[in-house]
Amino acid sequence: MIRFAGLARPHKSCHTSLLLKLRVKSRLSSTTPANAAQPKESVILRNLPTKWRPYFLLSRADKPIGSFLLFWPCAWSITLASSATQTTPTEMLKYIALFGTGSLIMRGAGCVINDLWDRKLDAAVERTKTRPLAAGDLTPTQAVGFLGLQLSAGLGILTQLNVYSILLGASSLSLVSIYPFMKRITYWPQAVLGLAFNWGALLGYSAIAGSCAWQTVLPLYTGAFCWTIVYDTIYAHQDKTDDVYAGIKSTALLFGEQTKPALTLFSGGFVGLMSVAGYAADATLPFYLLAPGGAAVHLAWQLRTVNLDNPTDCWAKFVSNSKLGGFIWLGTLADYLHRMGFFAVFF
Repeated sequence: MIRFAGLARPHKSCHTSLLLKLRVKSRLSSTTPANAAQPKESVILRNLPTKWRPYFLLSRADKPIGSFLLFWPCAWSITLASSATQTTPTEMLKYIALFGTGSLIMRGAGCVINDLWDRKLDAAVERTKTRPLAAGDLTPTQAVGFLGLQLSAGLGILTQLNVYSILLGASSLSLVSIYPFMKRITYWPQAVLGLAFNWGALLGYSAIAGSCAWQTVLPLYTGAFCWTIVYDTIYAHQDKTDDVYAGIKSTALLFGEQTKPALTLFSGGFVGLMSVAGYAADATLPFYLLAPGGAAVHLAWQLRTVNLDNPTDCWAKFVSNSKLGGFIWLGTLADYLHRMGFFAVFF
């Protein structure tokens, strides 16, 4: 593996030795297989009709972490825009609910697109070989039909927004569509995911304000991009042994032994850019204490304690980012309440 400092991709000649090294580390660090890191079967899944279960699993409805990670940048942006425009709490919460529903639907649609592209690759990876398309529980035709229903529902939500936001939202579909292909051709698929997954940082602001205040949303979006690199690289470390064998590329393989230093840089970028976004939005003290401050503490804990050779711990740290996102939203909410006069006595 080439050292991270050069940002060069691993040589093909390194793959065999890397694979052996990863297998040895996996055995030494954990006796728990990768698929044991995943949550147990949910009560909802157990009570669904048998024919519905593959669709439920295909959309990852049993693992809501992805929907939360898609939603939080939307919520940050909506709340910052509401502070800037003095939007009423009722109106702000209406958009929070709308984007929350949209995040659930569109994250599911993204999973279907991903699995349609990756069904053969998924069959070669221990953690993903039981996914409905990889296991043959659904056909590609059935998945495409389900995707059509999801996209129709997503379009219904998008049309509730202003014209600027409708056009902005539609422009993200190309990124969503090409992401699964990126892991075949670049060691930076997480970068494409970051561009697609954080589009809500732009869209949420325009939904409230009618357009984007770029001095605020651009650092917010770029910071969220850095955050995605952090959590999805940790996520990718779950599968690194199988990924080498299957020819799947990721920043986990690119960074290798230098993952923690690399993610420390991206974490610093996230915290710094979040602070820039707050400054541009004229955010008040509660924002800085809870959002950049809380993010810095949580990310430091993640990177200090994560065992990148233990799939169970990688999954746990990945999931913990939902709490991080929620804590940042509390920072934007505290700023909103302060500017609306609720905290005048304290700040």
